[in-house]
Amino acid sequence: MILCIGDVLDRDALADLRGTVASGVFVDGVLSSGWASRLVKNNEQLGAGPALAAAQDKVIAALKANPVFAGAVLPRRFAPPLFARYEPGMEFGTHMDNPLMGPDHMRADISVTIFLVEPDTYDGGELVMETTSGEAAYKLAAGSAIVYPTTVLHRVEPVTRGRREVAVTWAQSLVRRADEREILFDLDRVARSIFEREGKTEEFELINKSSANLKRLWVES
Repeated sequence: MILCIGDVLDRDALADLRGTVASGVFVDGVLSSGWASRLVKNNEQLGAGPALAAAQDKVIAALKANPVFAGAVLPRRFAPPLFARYEPGMEFGTHMDNPLMGPDHMRADISVTIFLVEPDTYDGGELVMETTSGEAAYKLAAGSAIVYPTTVLHRVEPVTRGRREVAVTWAQSLVRRADEREILFDLDRVARSIFEREGKTEEFELINKSSANLKRLWVES
């Protein structure tokens, strides 16, 4: 499941985050890449320091507070977010994110990209997913996030004008399998829709019961 979520960061939160990121120092993005992806990675990333730590906290807090993200991902924990920028001529060729992320080698189930600048401020820079049904390109509004399985090959097209700025992180889910997460997400959306329209009906209770019992089967303690 590839999911686009709008307004993960509202206007004020986005401005605050961008200000925090701008106060830091950027370094060569290759420093954080794996042995294979470093051959195709050409970007800059926010280096270690107070700005990085503060920005990471803000991104994780925003994701945790977003009900769509929480329902789709069922996050257990996050890898420390990265903040990348792409100047003209920079790109990130086809790669797959590492299965283990962060200092404690967390299993990465879901990749997350949050777009920090509006798409009309730069040319190129599309995030392209290589799926079994073909390629799909994404370039979302500032503050929006795209959530996708870490198993998907993807790339960032070369930027030809302006600057592409994104936050990237990874989550380990309480439910390991993507198909099971999708079932739970669908059931949750239907249950919420019934509740908002009709309240605690018999149909709502049955769907809510099924969702809860599936979580008992699938959630890893």
